[in-house]
Amino acid sequence: MELIFGIVIGLIILVFLVVVHELGHAIVAHRNGVVVEEFGIGFPPKAWGKKLKNGVLFTINWLPLGGFVKLQGENDAATKKGDYGASTFWVKTKILLAGVLVNWLVAALILTVLAITGLPKILPDQFSIASDTKTVTEPVRLMSLTDNYPAQKAGFQVYDEIIRFDGKAVKTQQQLIDLTTQYHGKTVDIVYLRNGAEATKTVTLKDNKKGNFGAALSQQERIKATWSAPIVGVATTGQFTWVTLQGLGDLVVNFTKGVVSQLSPDSAVRKSGGEDLQTVSSSVAGPVGILGVIFPSAAKAGPTELLFLTAIISLTLAVMNVLPIPALDGGRWFLMTVYRLRKKELTKEKEEKIVGISFMILIGLVVLVTIADVAKFGQ
Repeated sequence: MELIFGIVIGLIILVFLVVVHELGHAIVAHRNGVVVEEFGIGFPPKAWGKKLKNGVLFTINWLPLGGFVKLQGENDAATKKGDYGASTFWVKTKILLAGVLVNWLVAALILTVLAITGLPKILPDQFSIASDTKTVTEPVRLMSLTDNYPAQKAGFQVYDEIIRFDGKAVKTQQQLIDLTTQYHGKTVDIVYLRNGAEATKTVTLKDNKKGNFGAALSQQERIKATWSAPIVGVATTGQFTWVTLQGLGDLVVNFTKGVVSQLSPDSAVRKSGGEDLQTVSSSVAGPVGILGVIFPSAAKAGPTELLFLTAIISLTLAVMNVLPIPALDGGRWFLMTVYRLRKKELTKEKEEKIVGISFMILIGLVVLVTIADVAKFGQ
């Protein structure tokens, strides 16, 4: 049931983030004289539709995988009044990048709210204003359990918070690790918190140099602010934007090195390249991984983690869509700009061919990542 709930929540959030992205395109297009023919939630086949007063056909569709906006004359070469293609370069730029801006602002808004309630601190130099910041350290949590080890056998669950160990208050991860080492082979009472309720379990620890309890630990720090929350939200979004771009750069470098190294006759080079490709594989999640693993885990961890994940995904959508990939917003802008600088016409046929090939490559990558996600489920 938790898995189904997580998947449903994930679908709702992903659809929302894509819909507000497309809404950004639609609003800017409409305000600049471009005819918006249809605005859809989900993808066809159509389940329901209604013509709005402004002439836009609003539809709800059966495939809950996002949303779309259909503009009149979407090709750069279109020339009729009200066509997207007939707009000026500046208007096209605003329309194409409006969705990116909306997703970025959604991320900044969520991080601003979290800066008030408790923003997870995941960067060593994460932005804050010292005079208006309080850093709160949460209890030690269990993040994963090892099969047939004391923690699992005693009935502990992921996200349980460890409060006391044999009567001693647990303040840090290292303290808990030291206590499990000190009491190896002994039976102790461990007080924990689950869903706000405190309880106690009696655990017999292993007498094992490699680990006596059998759980991976986590202890989250949260930043809390008051008047500076909007500043913290926007600045942190900027930090995460840069980190996301760096991460994408590292993925491209590792993928390129990995593929090229597989052509080497040197087995050591091929092995190193295989490790680079494995790093890429473990760093990327497709639809199955996001909906089947990431969202259920975040939903189980609590509303703060779910909101934080929503902000990160919204920011990732913004960053991805600004990249010069022809099937995406930034790519369409890049393609349009290149042809204008070269003073050559970007015909409908050329644009559709370039965007179509790019789209097929993206779909191929999504399929490969999805296959990798399914393979991880089987491990």
